[in-house]
Amino acid sequence: MGNCVEWYDFGVFGFMPAVLGAVFFDAATPAENVLGTFAILAVAFVARPFGGFVFGPLGDRIGRQRVLAATIILMSGSTFAIGLFPSYRTAGVLAPILVLLARLVQGFSAGGEYGGAATFIAEYAPDKRRGFLGSWLEFGSLGGFFLGAGAVTLTTVALGETAMADWGWRTPFLAAGPLGLVGLYLRTRLEDTPLFREVAARQEVSASPLRTVLRTQWRAILHLIGYVVLLNIADYVLLTYMESYLTSTLGLSGRTPLLVVMAVILGMMVIIPPVGALSDRIGRKPLLYAACAGFLVLPIPAFTLMARGSTALLVLGLAVIGLLLAFLLATIPSVLPAMFPTNVRYGAFAIGYNLSTALFAGTAPFIVTKLVTETGDQLVPAYYLMGAAVVAAVPIFLLPETAGKSLRGARASTRDLEPAGR
Repeated sequence: MGNCVEWYDFGVFGFMPAVLGAVFFDAATPAENVLGTFAILAVAFVARPFGGFVFGPLGDRIGRQRVLAATIILMSGSTFAIGLFPSYRTAGVLAPILVLLARLVQGFSAGGEYGGAATFIAEYAPDKRRGFLGSWLEFGSLGGFFLGAGAVTLTTVALGETAMADWGWRTPFLAAGPLGLVGLYLRTRLEDTPLFREVAARQEVSASPLRTVLRTQWRAILHLIGYVVLLNIADYVLLTYMESYLTSTLGLSGRTPLLVVMAVILGMMVIIPPVGALSDRIGRKPLLYAACAGFLVLPIPAFTLMARGSTALLVLGLAVIGLLLAFLLATIPSVLPAMFPTNVRYGAFAIGYNLSTALFAGTAPFIVTKLVTETGDQLVPAYYLMGAAVVAAVPIFLLPETAGKSLRGARASTRDLEPAGR
């Protein structure tokens, strides 16, 4: 539910960038309004590493459950608040400033969300089913994005373009409030993970988790950053940027771009749990190798198909990218927690993941949009994905196989631990 709320916000932003740009900016052209929206989206990622540095080590000190309850309140509350903000026409430059502040709060809270949620599920899951159960985390992410995109689509159909631009855009943001309350209700009724309780019982909770993470896990964090470059760029190119690419770059009109992207997302949701279960049987690395190799050779053919003007070929091209991304999404929630020992797992995961996200994911829609606009080359997104695959190839190769192995296997040295009560 927490990931659902986080990605619901991205779905709303990603599926009406032109509308939000016109509401909160005073640009001369629609393209500049879209860039303004993507810039707001990217700037918010600056706050994600700070959230990782705060919430991650805090989760290693006081527990996963309490921190996750806090992050969902901040995320859903700030998304809800955007639905109440005035437009540029009403408040002038104050309007984009308010949106920027809300997005910074969202980014800060998201910095503690994904790492904590993945850690929580991984530490509860049986070793032989960690891939399957962890994959549901990404099912929630795509579900949130699907709900956000669906809310935009349904509101647009029900109200029409004029009303949507006038006041209807607020409705999808306000819907984040009830979603957040449901997530908070569920999280406050969960016990902390068995592995964290074991660490606390052995008095292996560090008094300074951040210092312990930076001193003992910096190599693993760099490894994680290189690995998730591909995941983050592919994620945000497909989910946040693609609808704008189909309309602004390929010139598609009507509801076709929205419906096609939503259909691909729905297909990914269907296959992610079976792929996660497959990773428990054959291992994570074969799926990671397949995804990396696919992103090295298939983006140009896929984007060429999208540009042919046929709806069937458009769906096929998007489905190729979606399938490769699904291989990554289904395995990452079980791969990354296994890279770190329990006493620093949340903090190391959150710091590394959010540094990579801030550098590569949040900037991807803006950079790709800018490059396409300046070069006129419709294959820029394909080149960007292929470059990300090159970067990630070595870290993926160096990852150990962790399928079926216990998360208790990585134990911190006692010299790196300072009991929290000291």
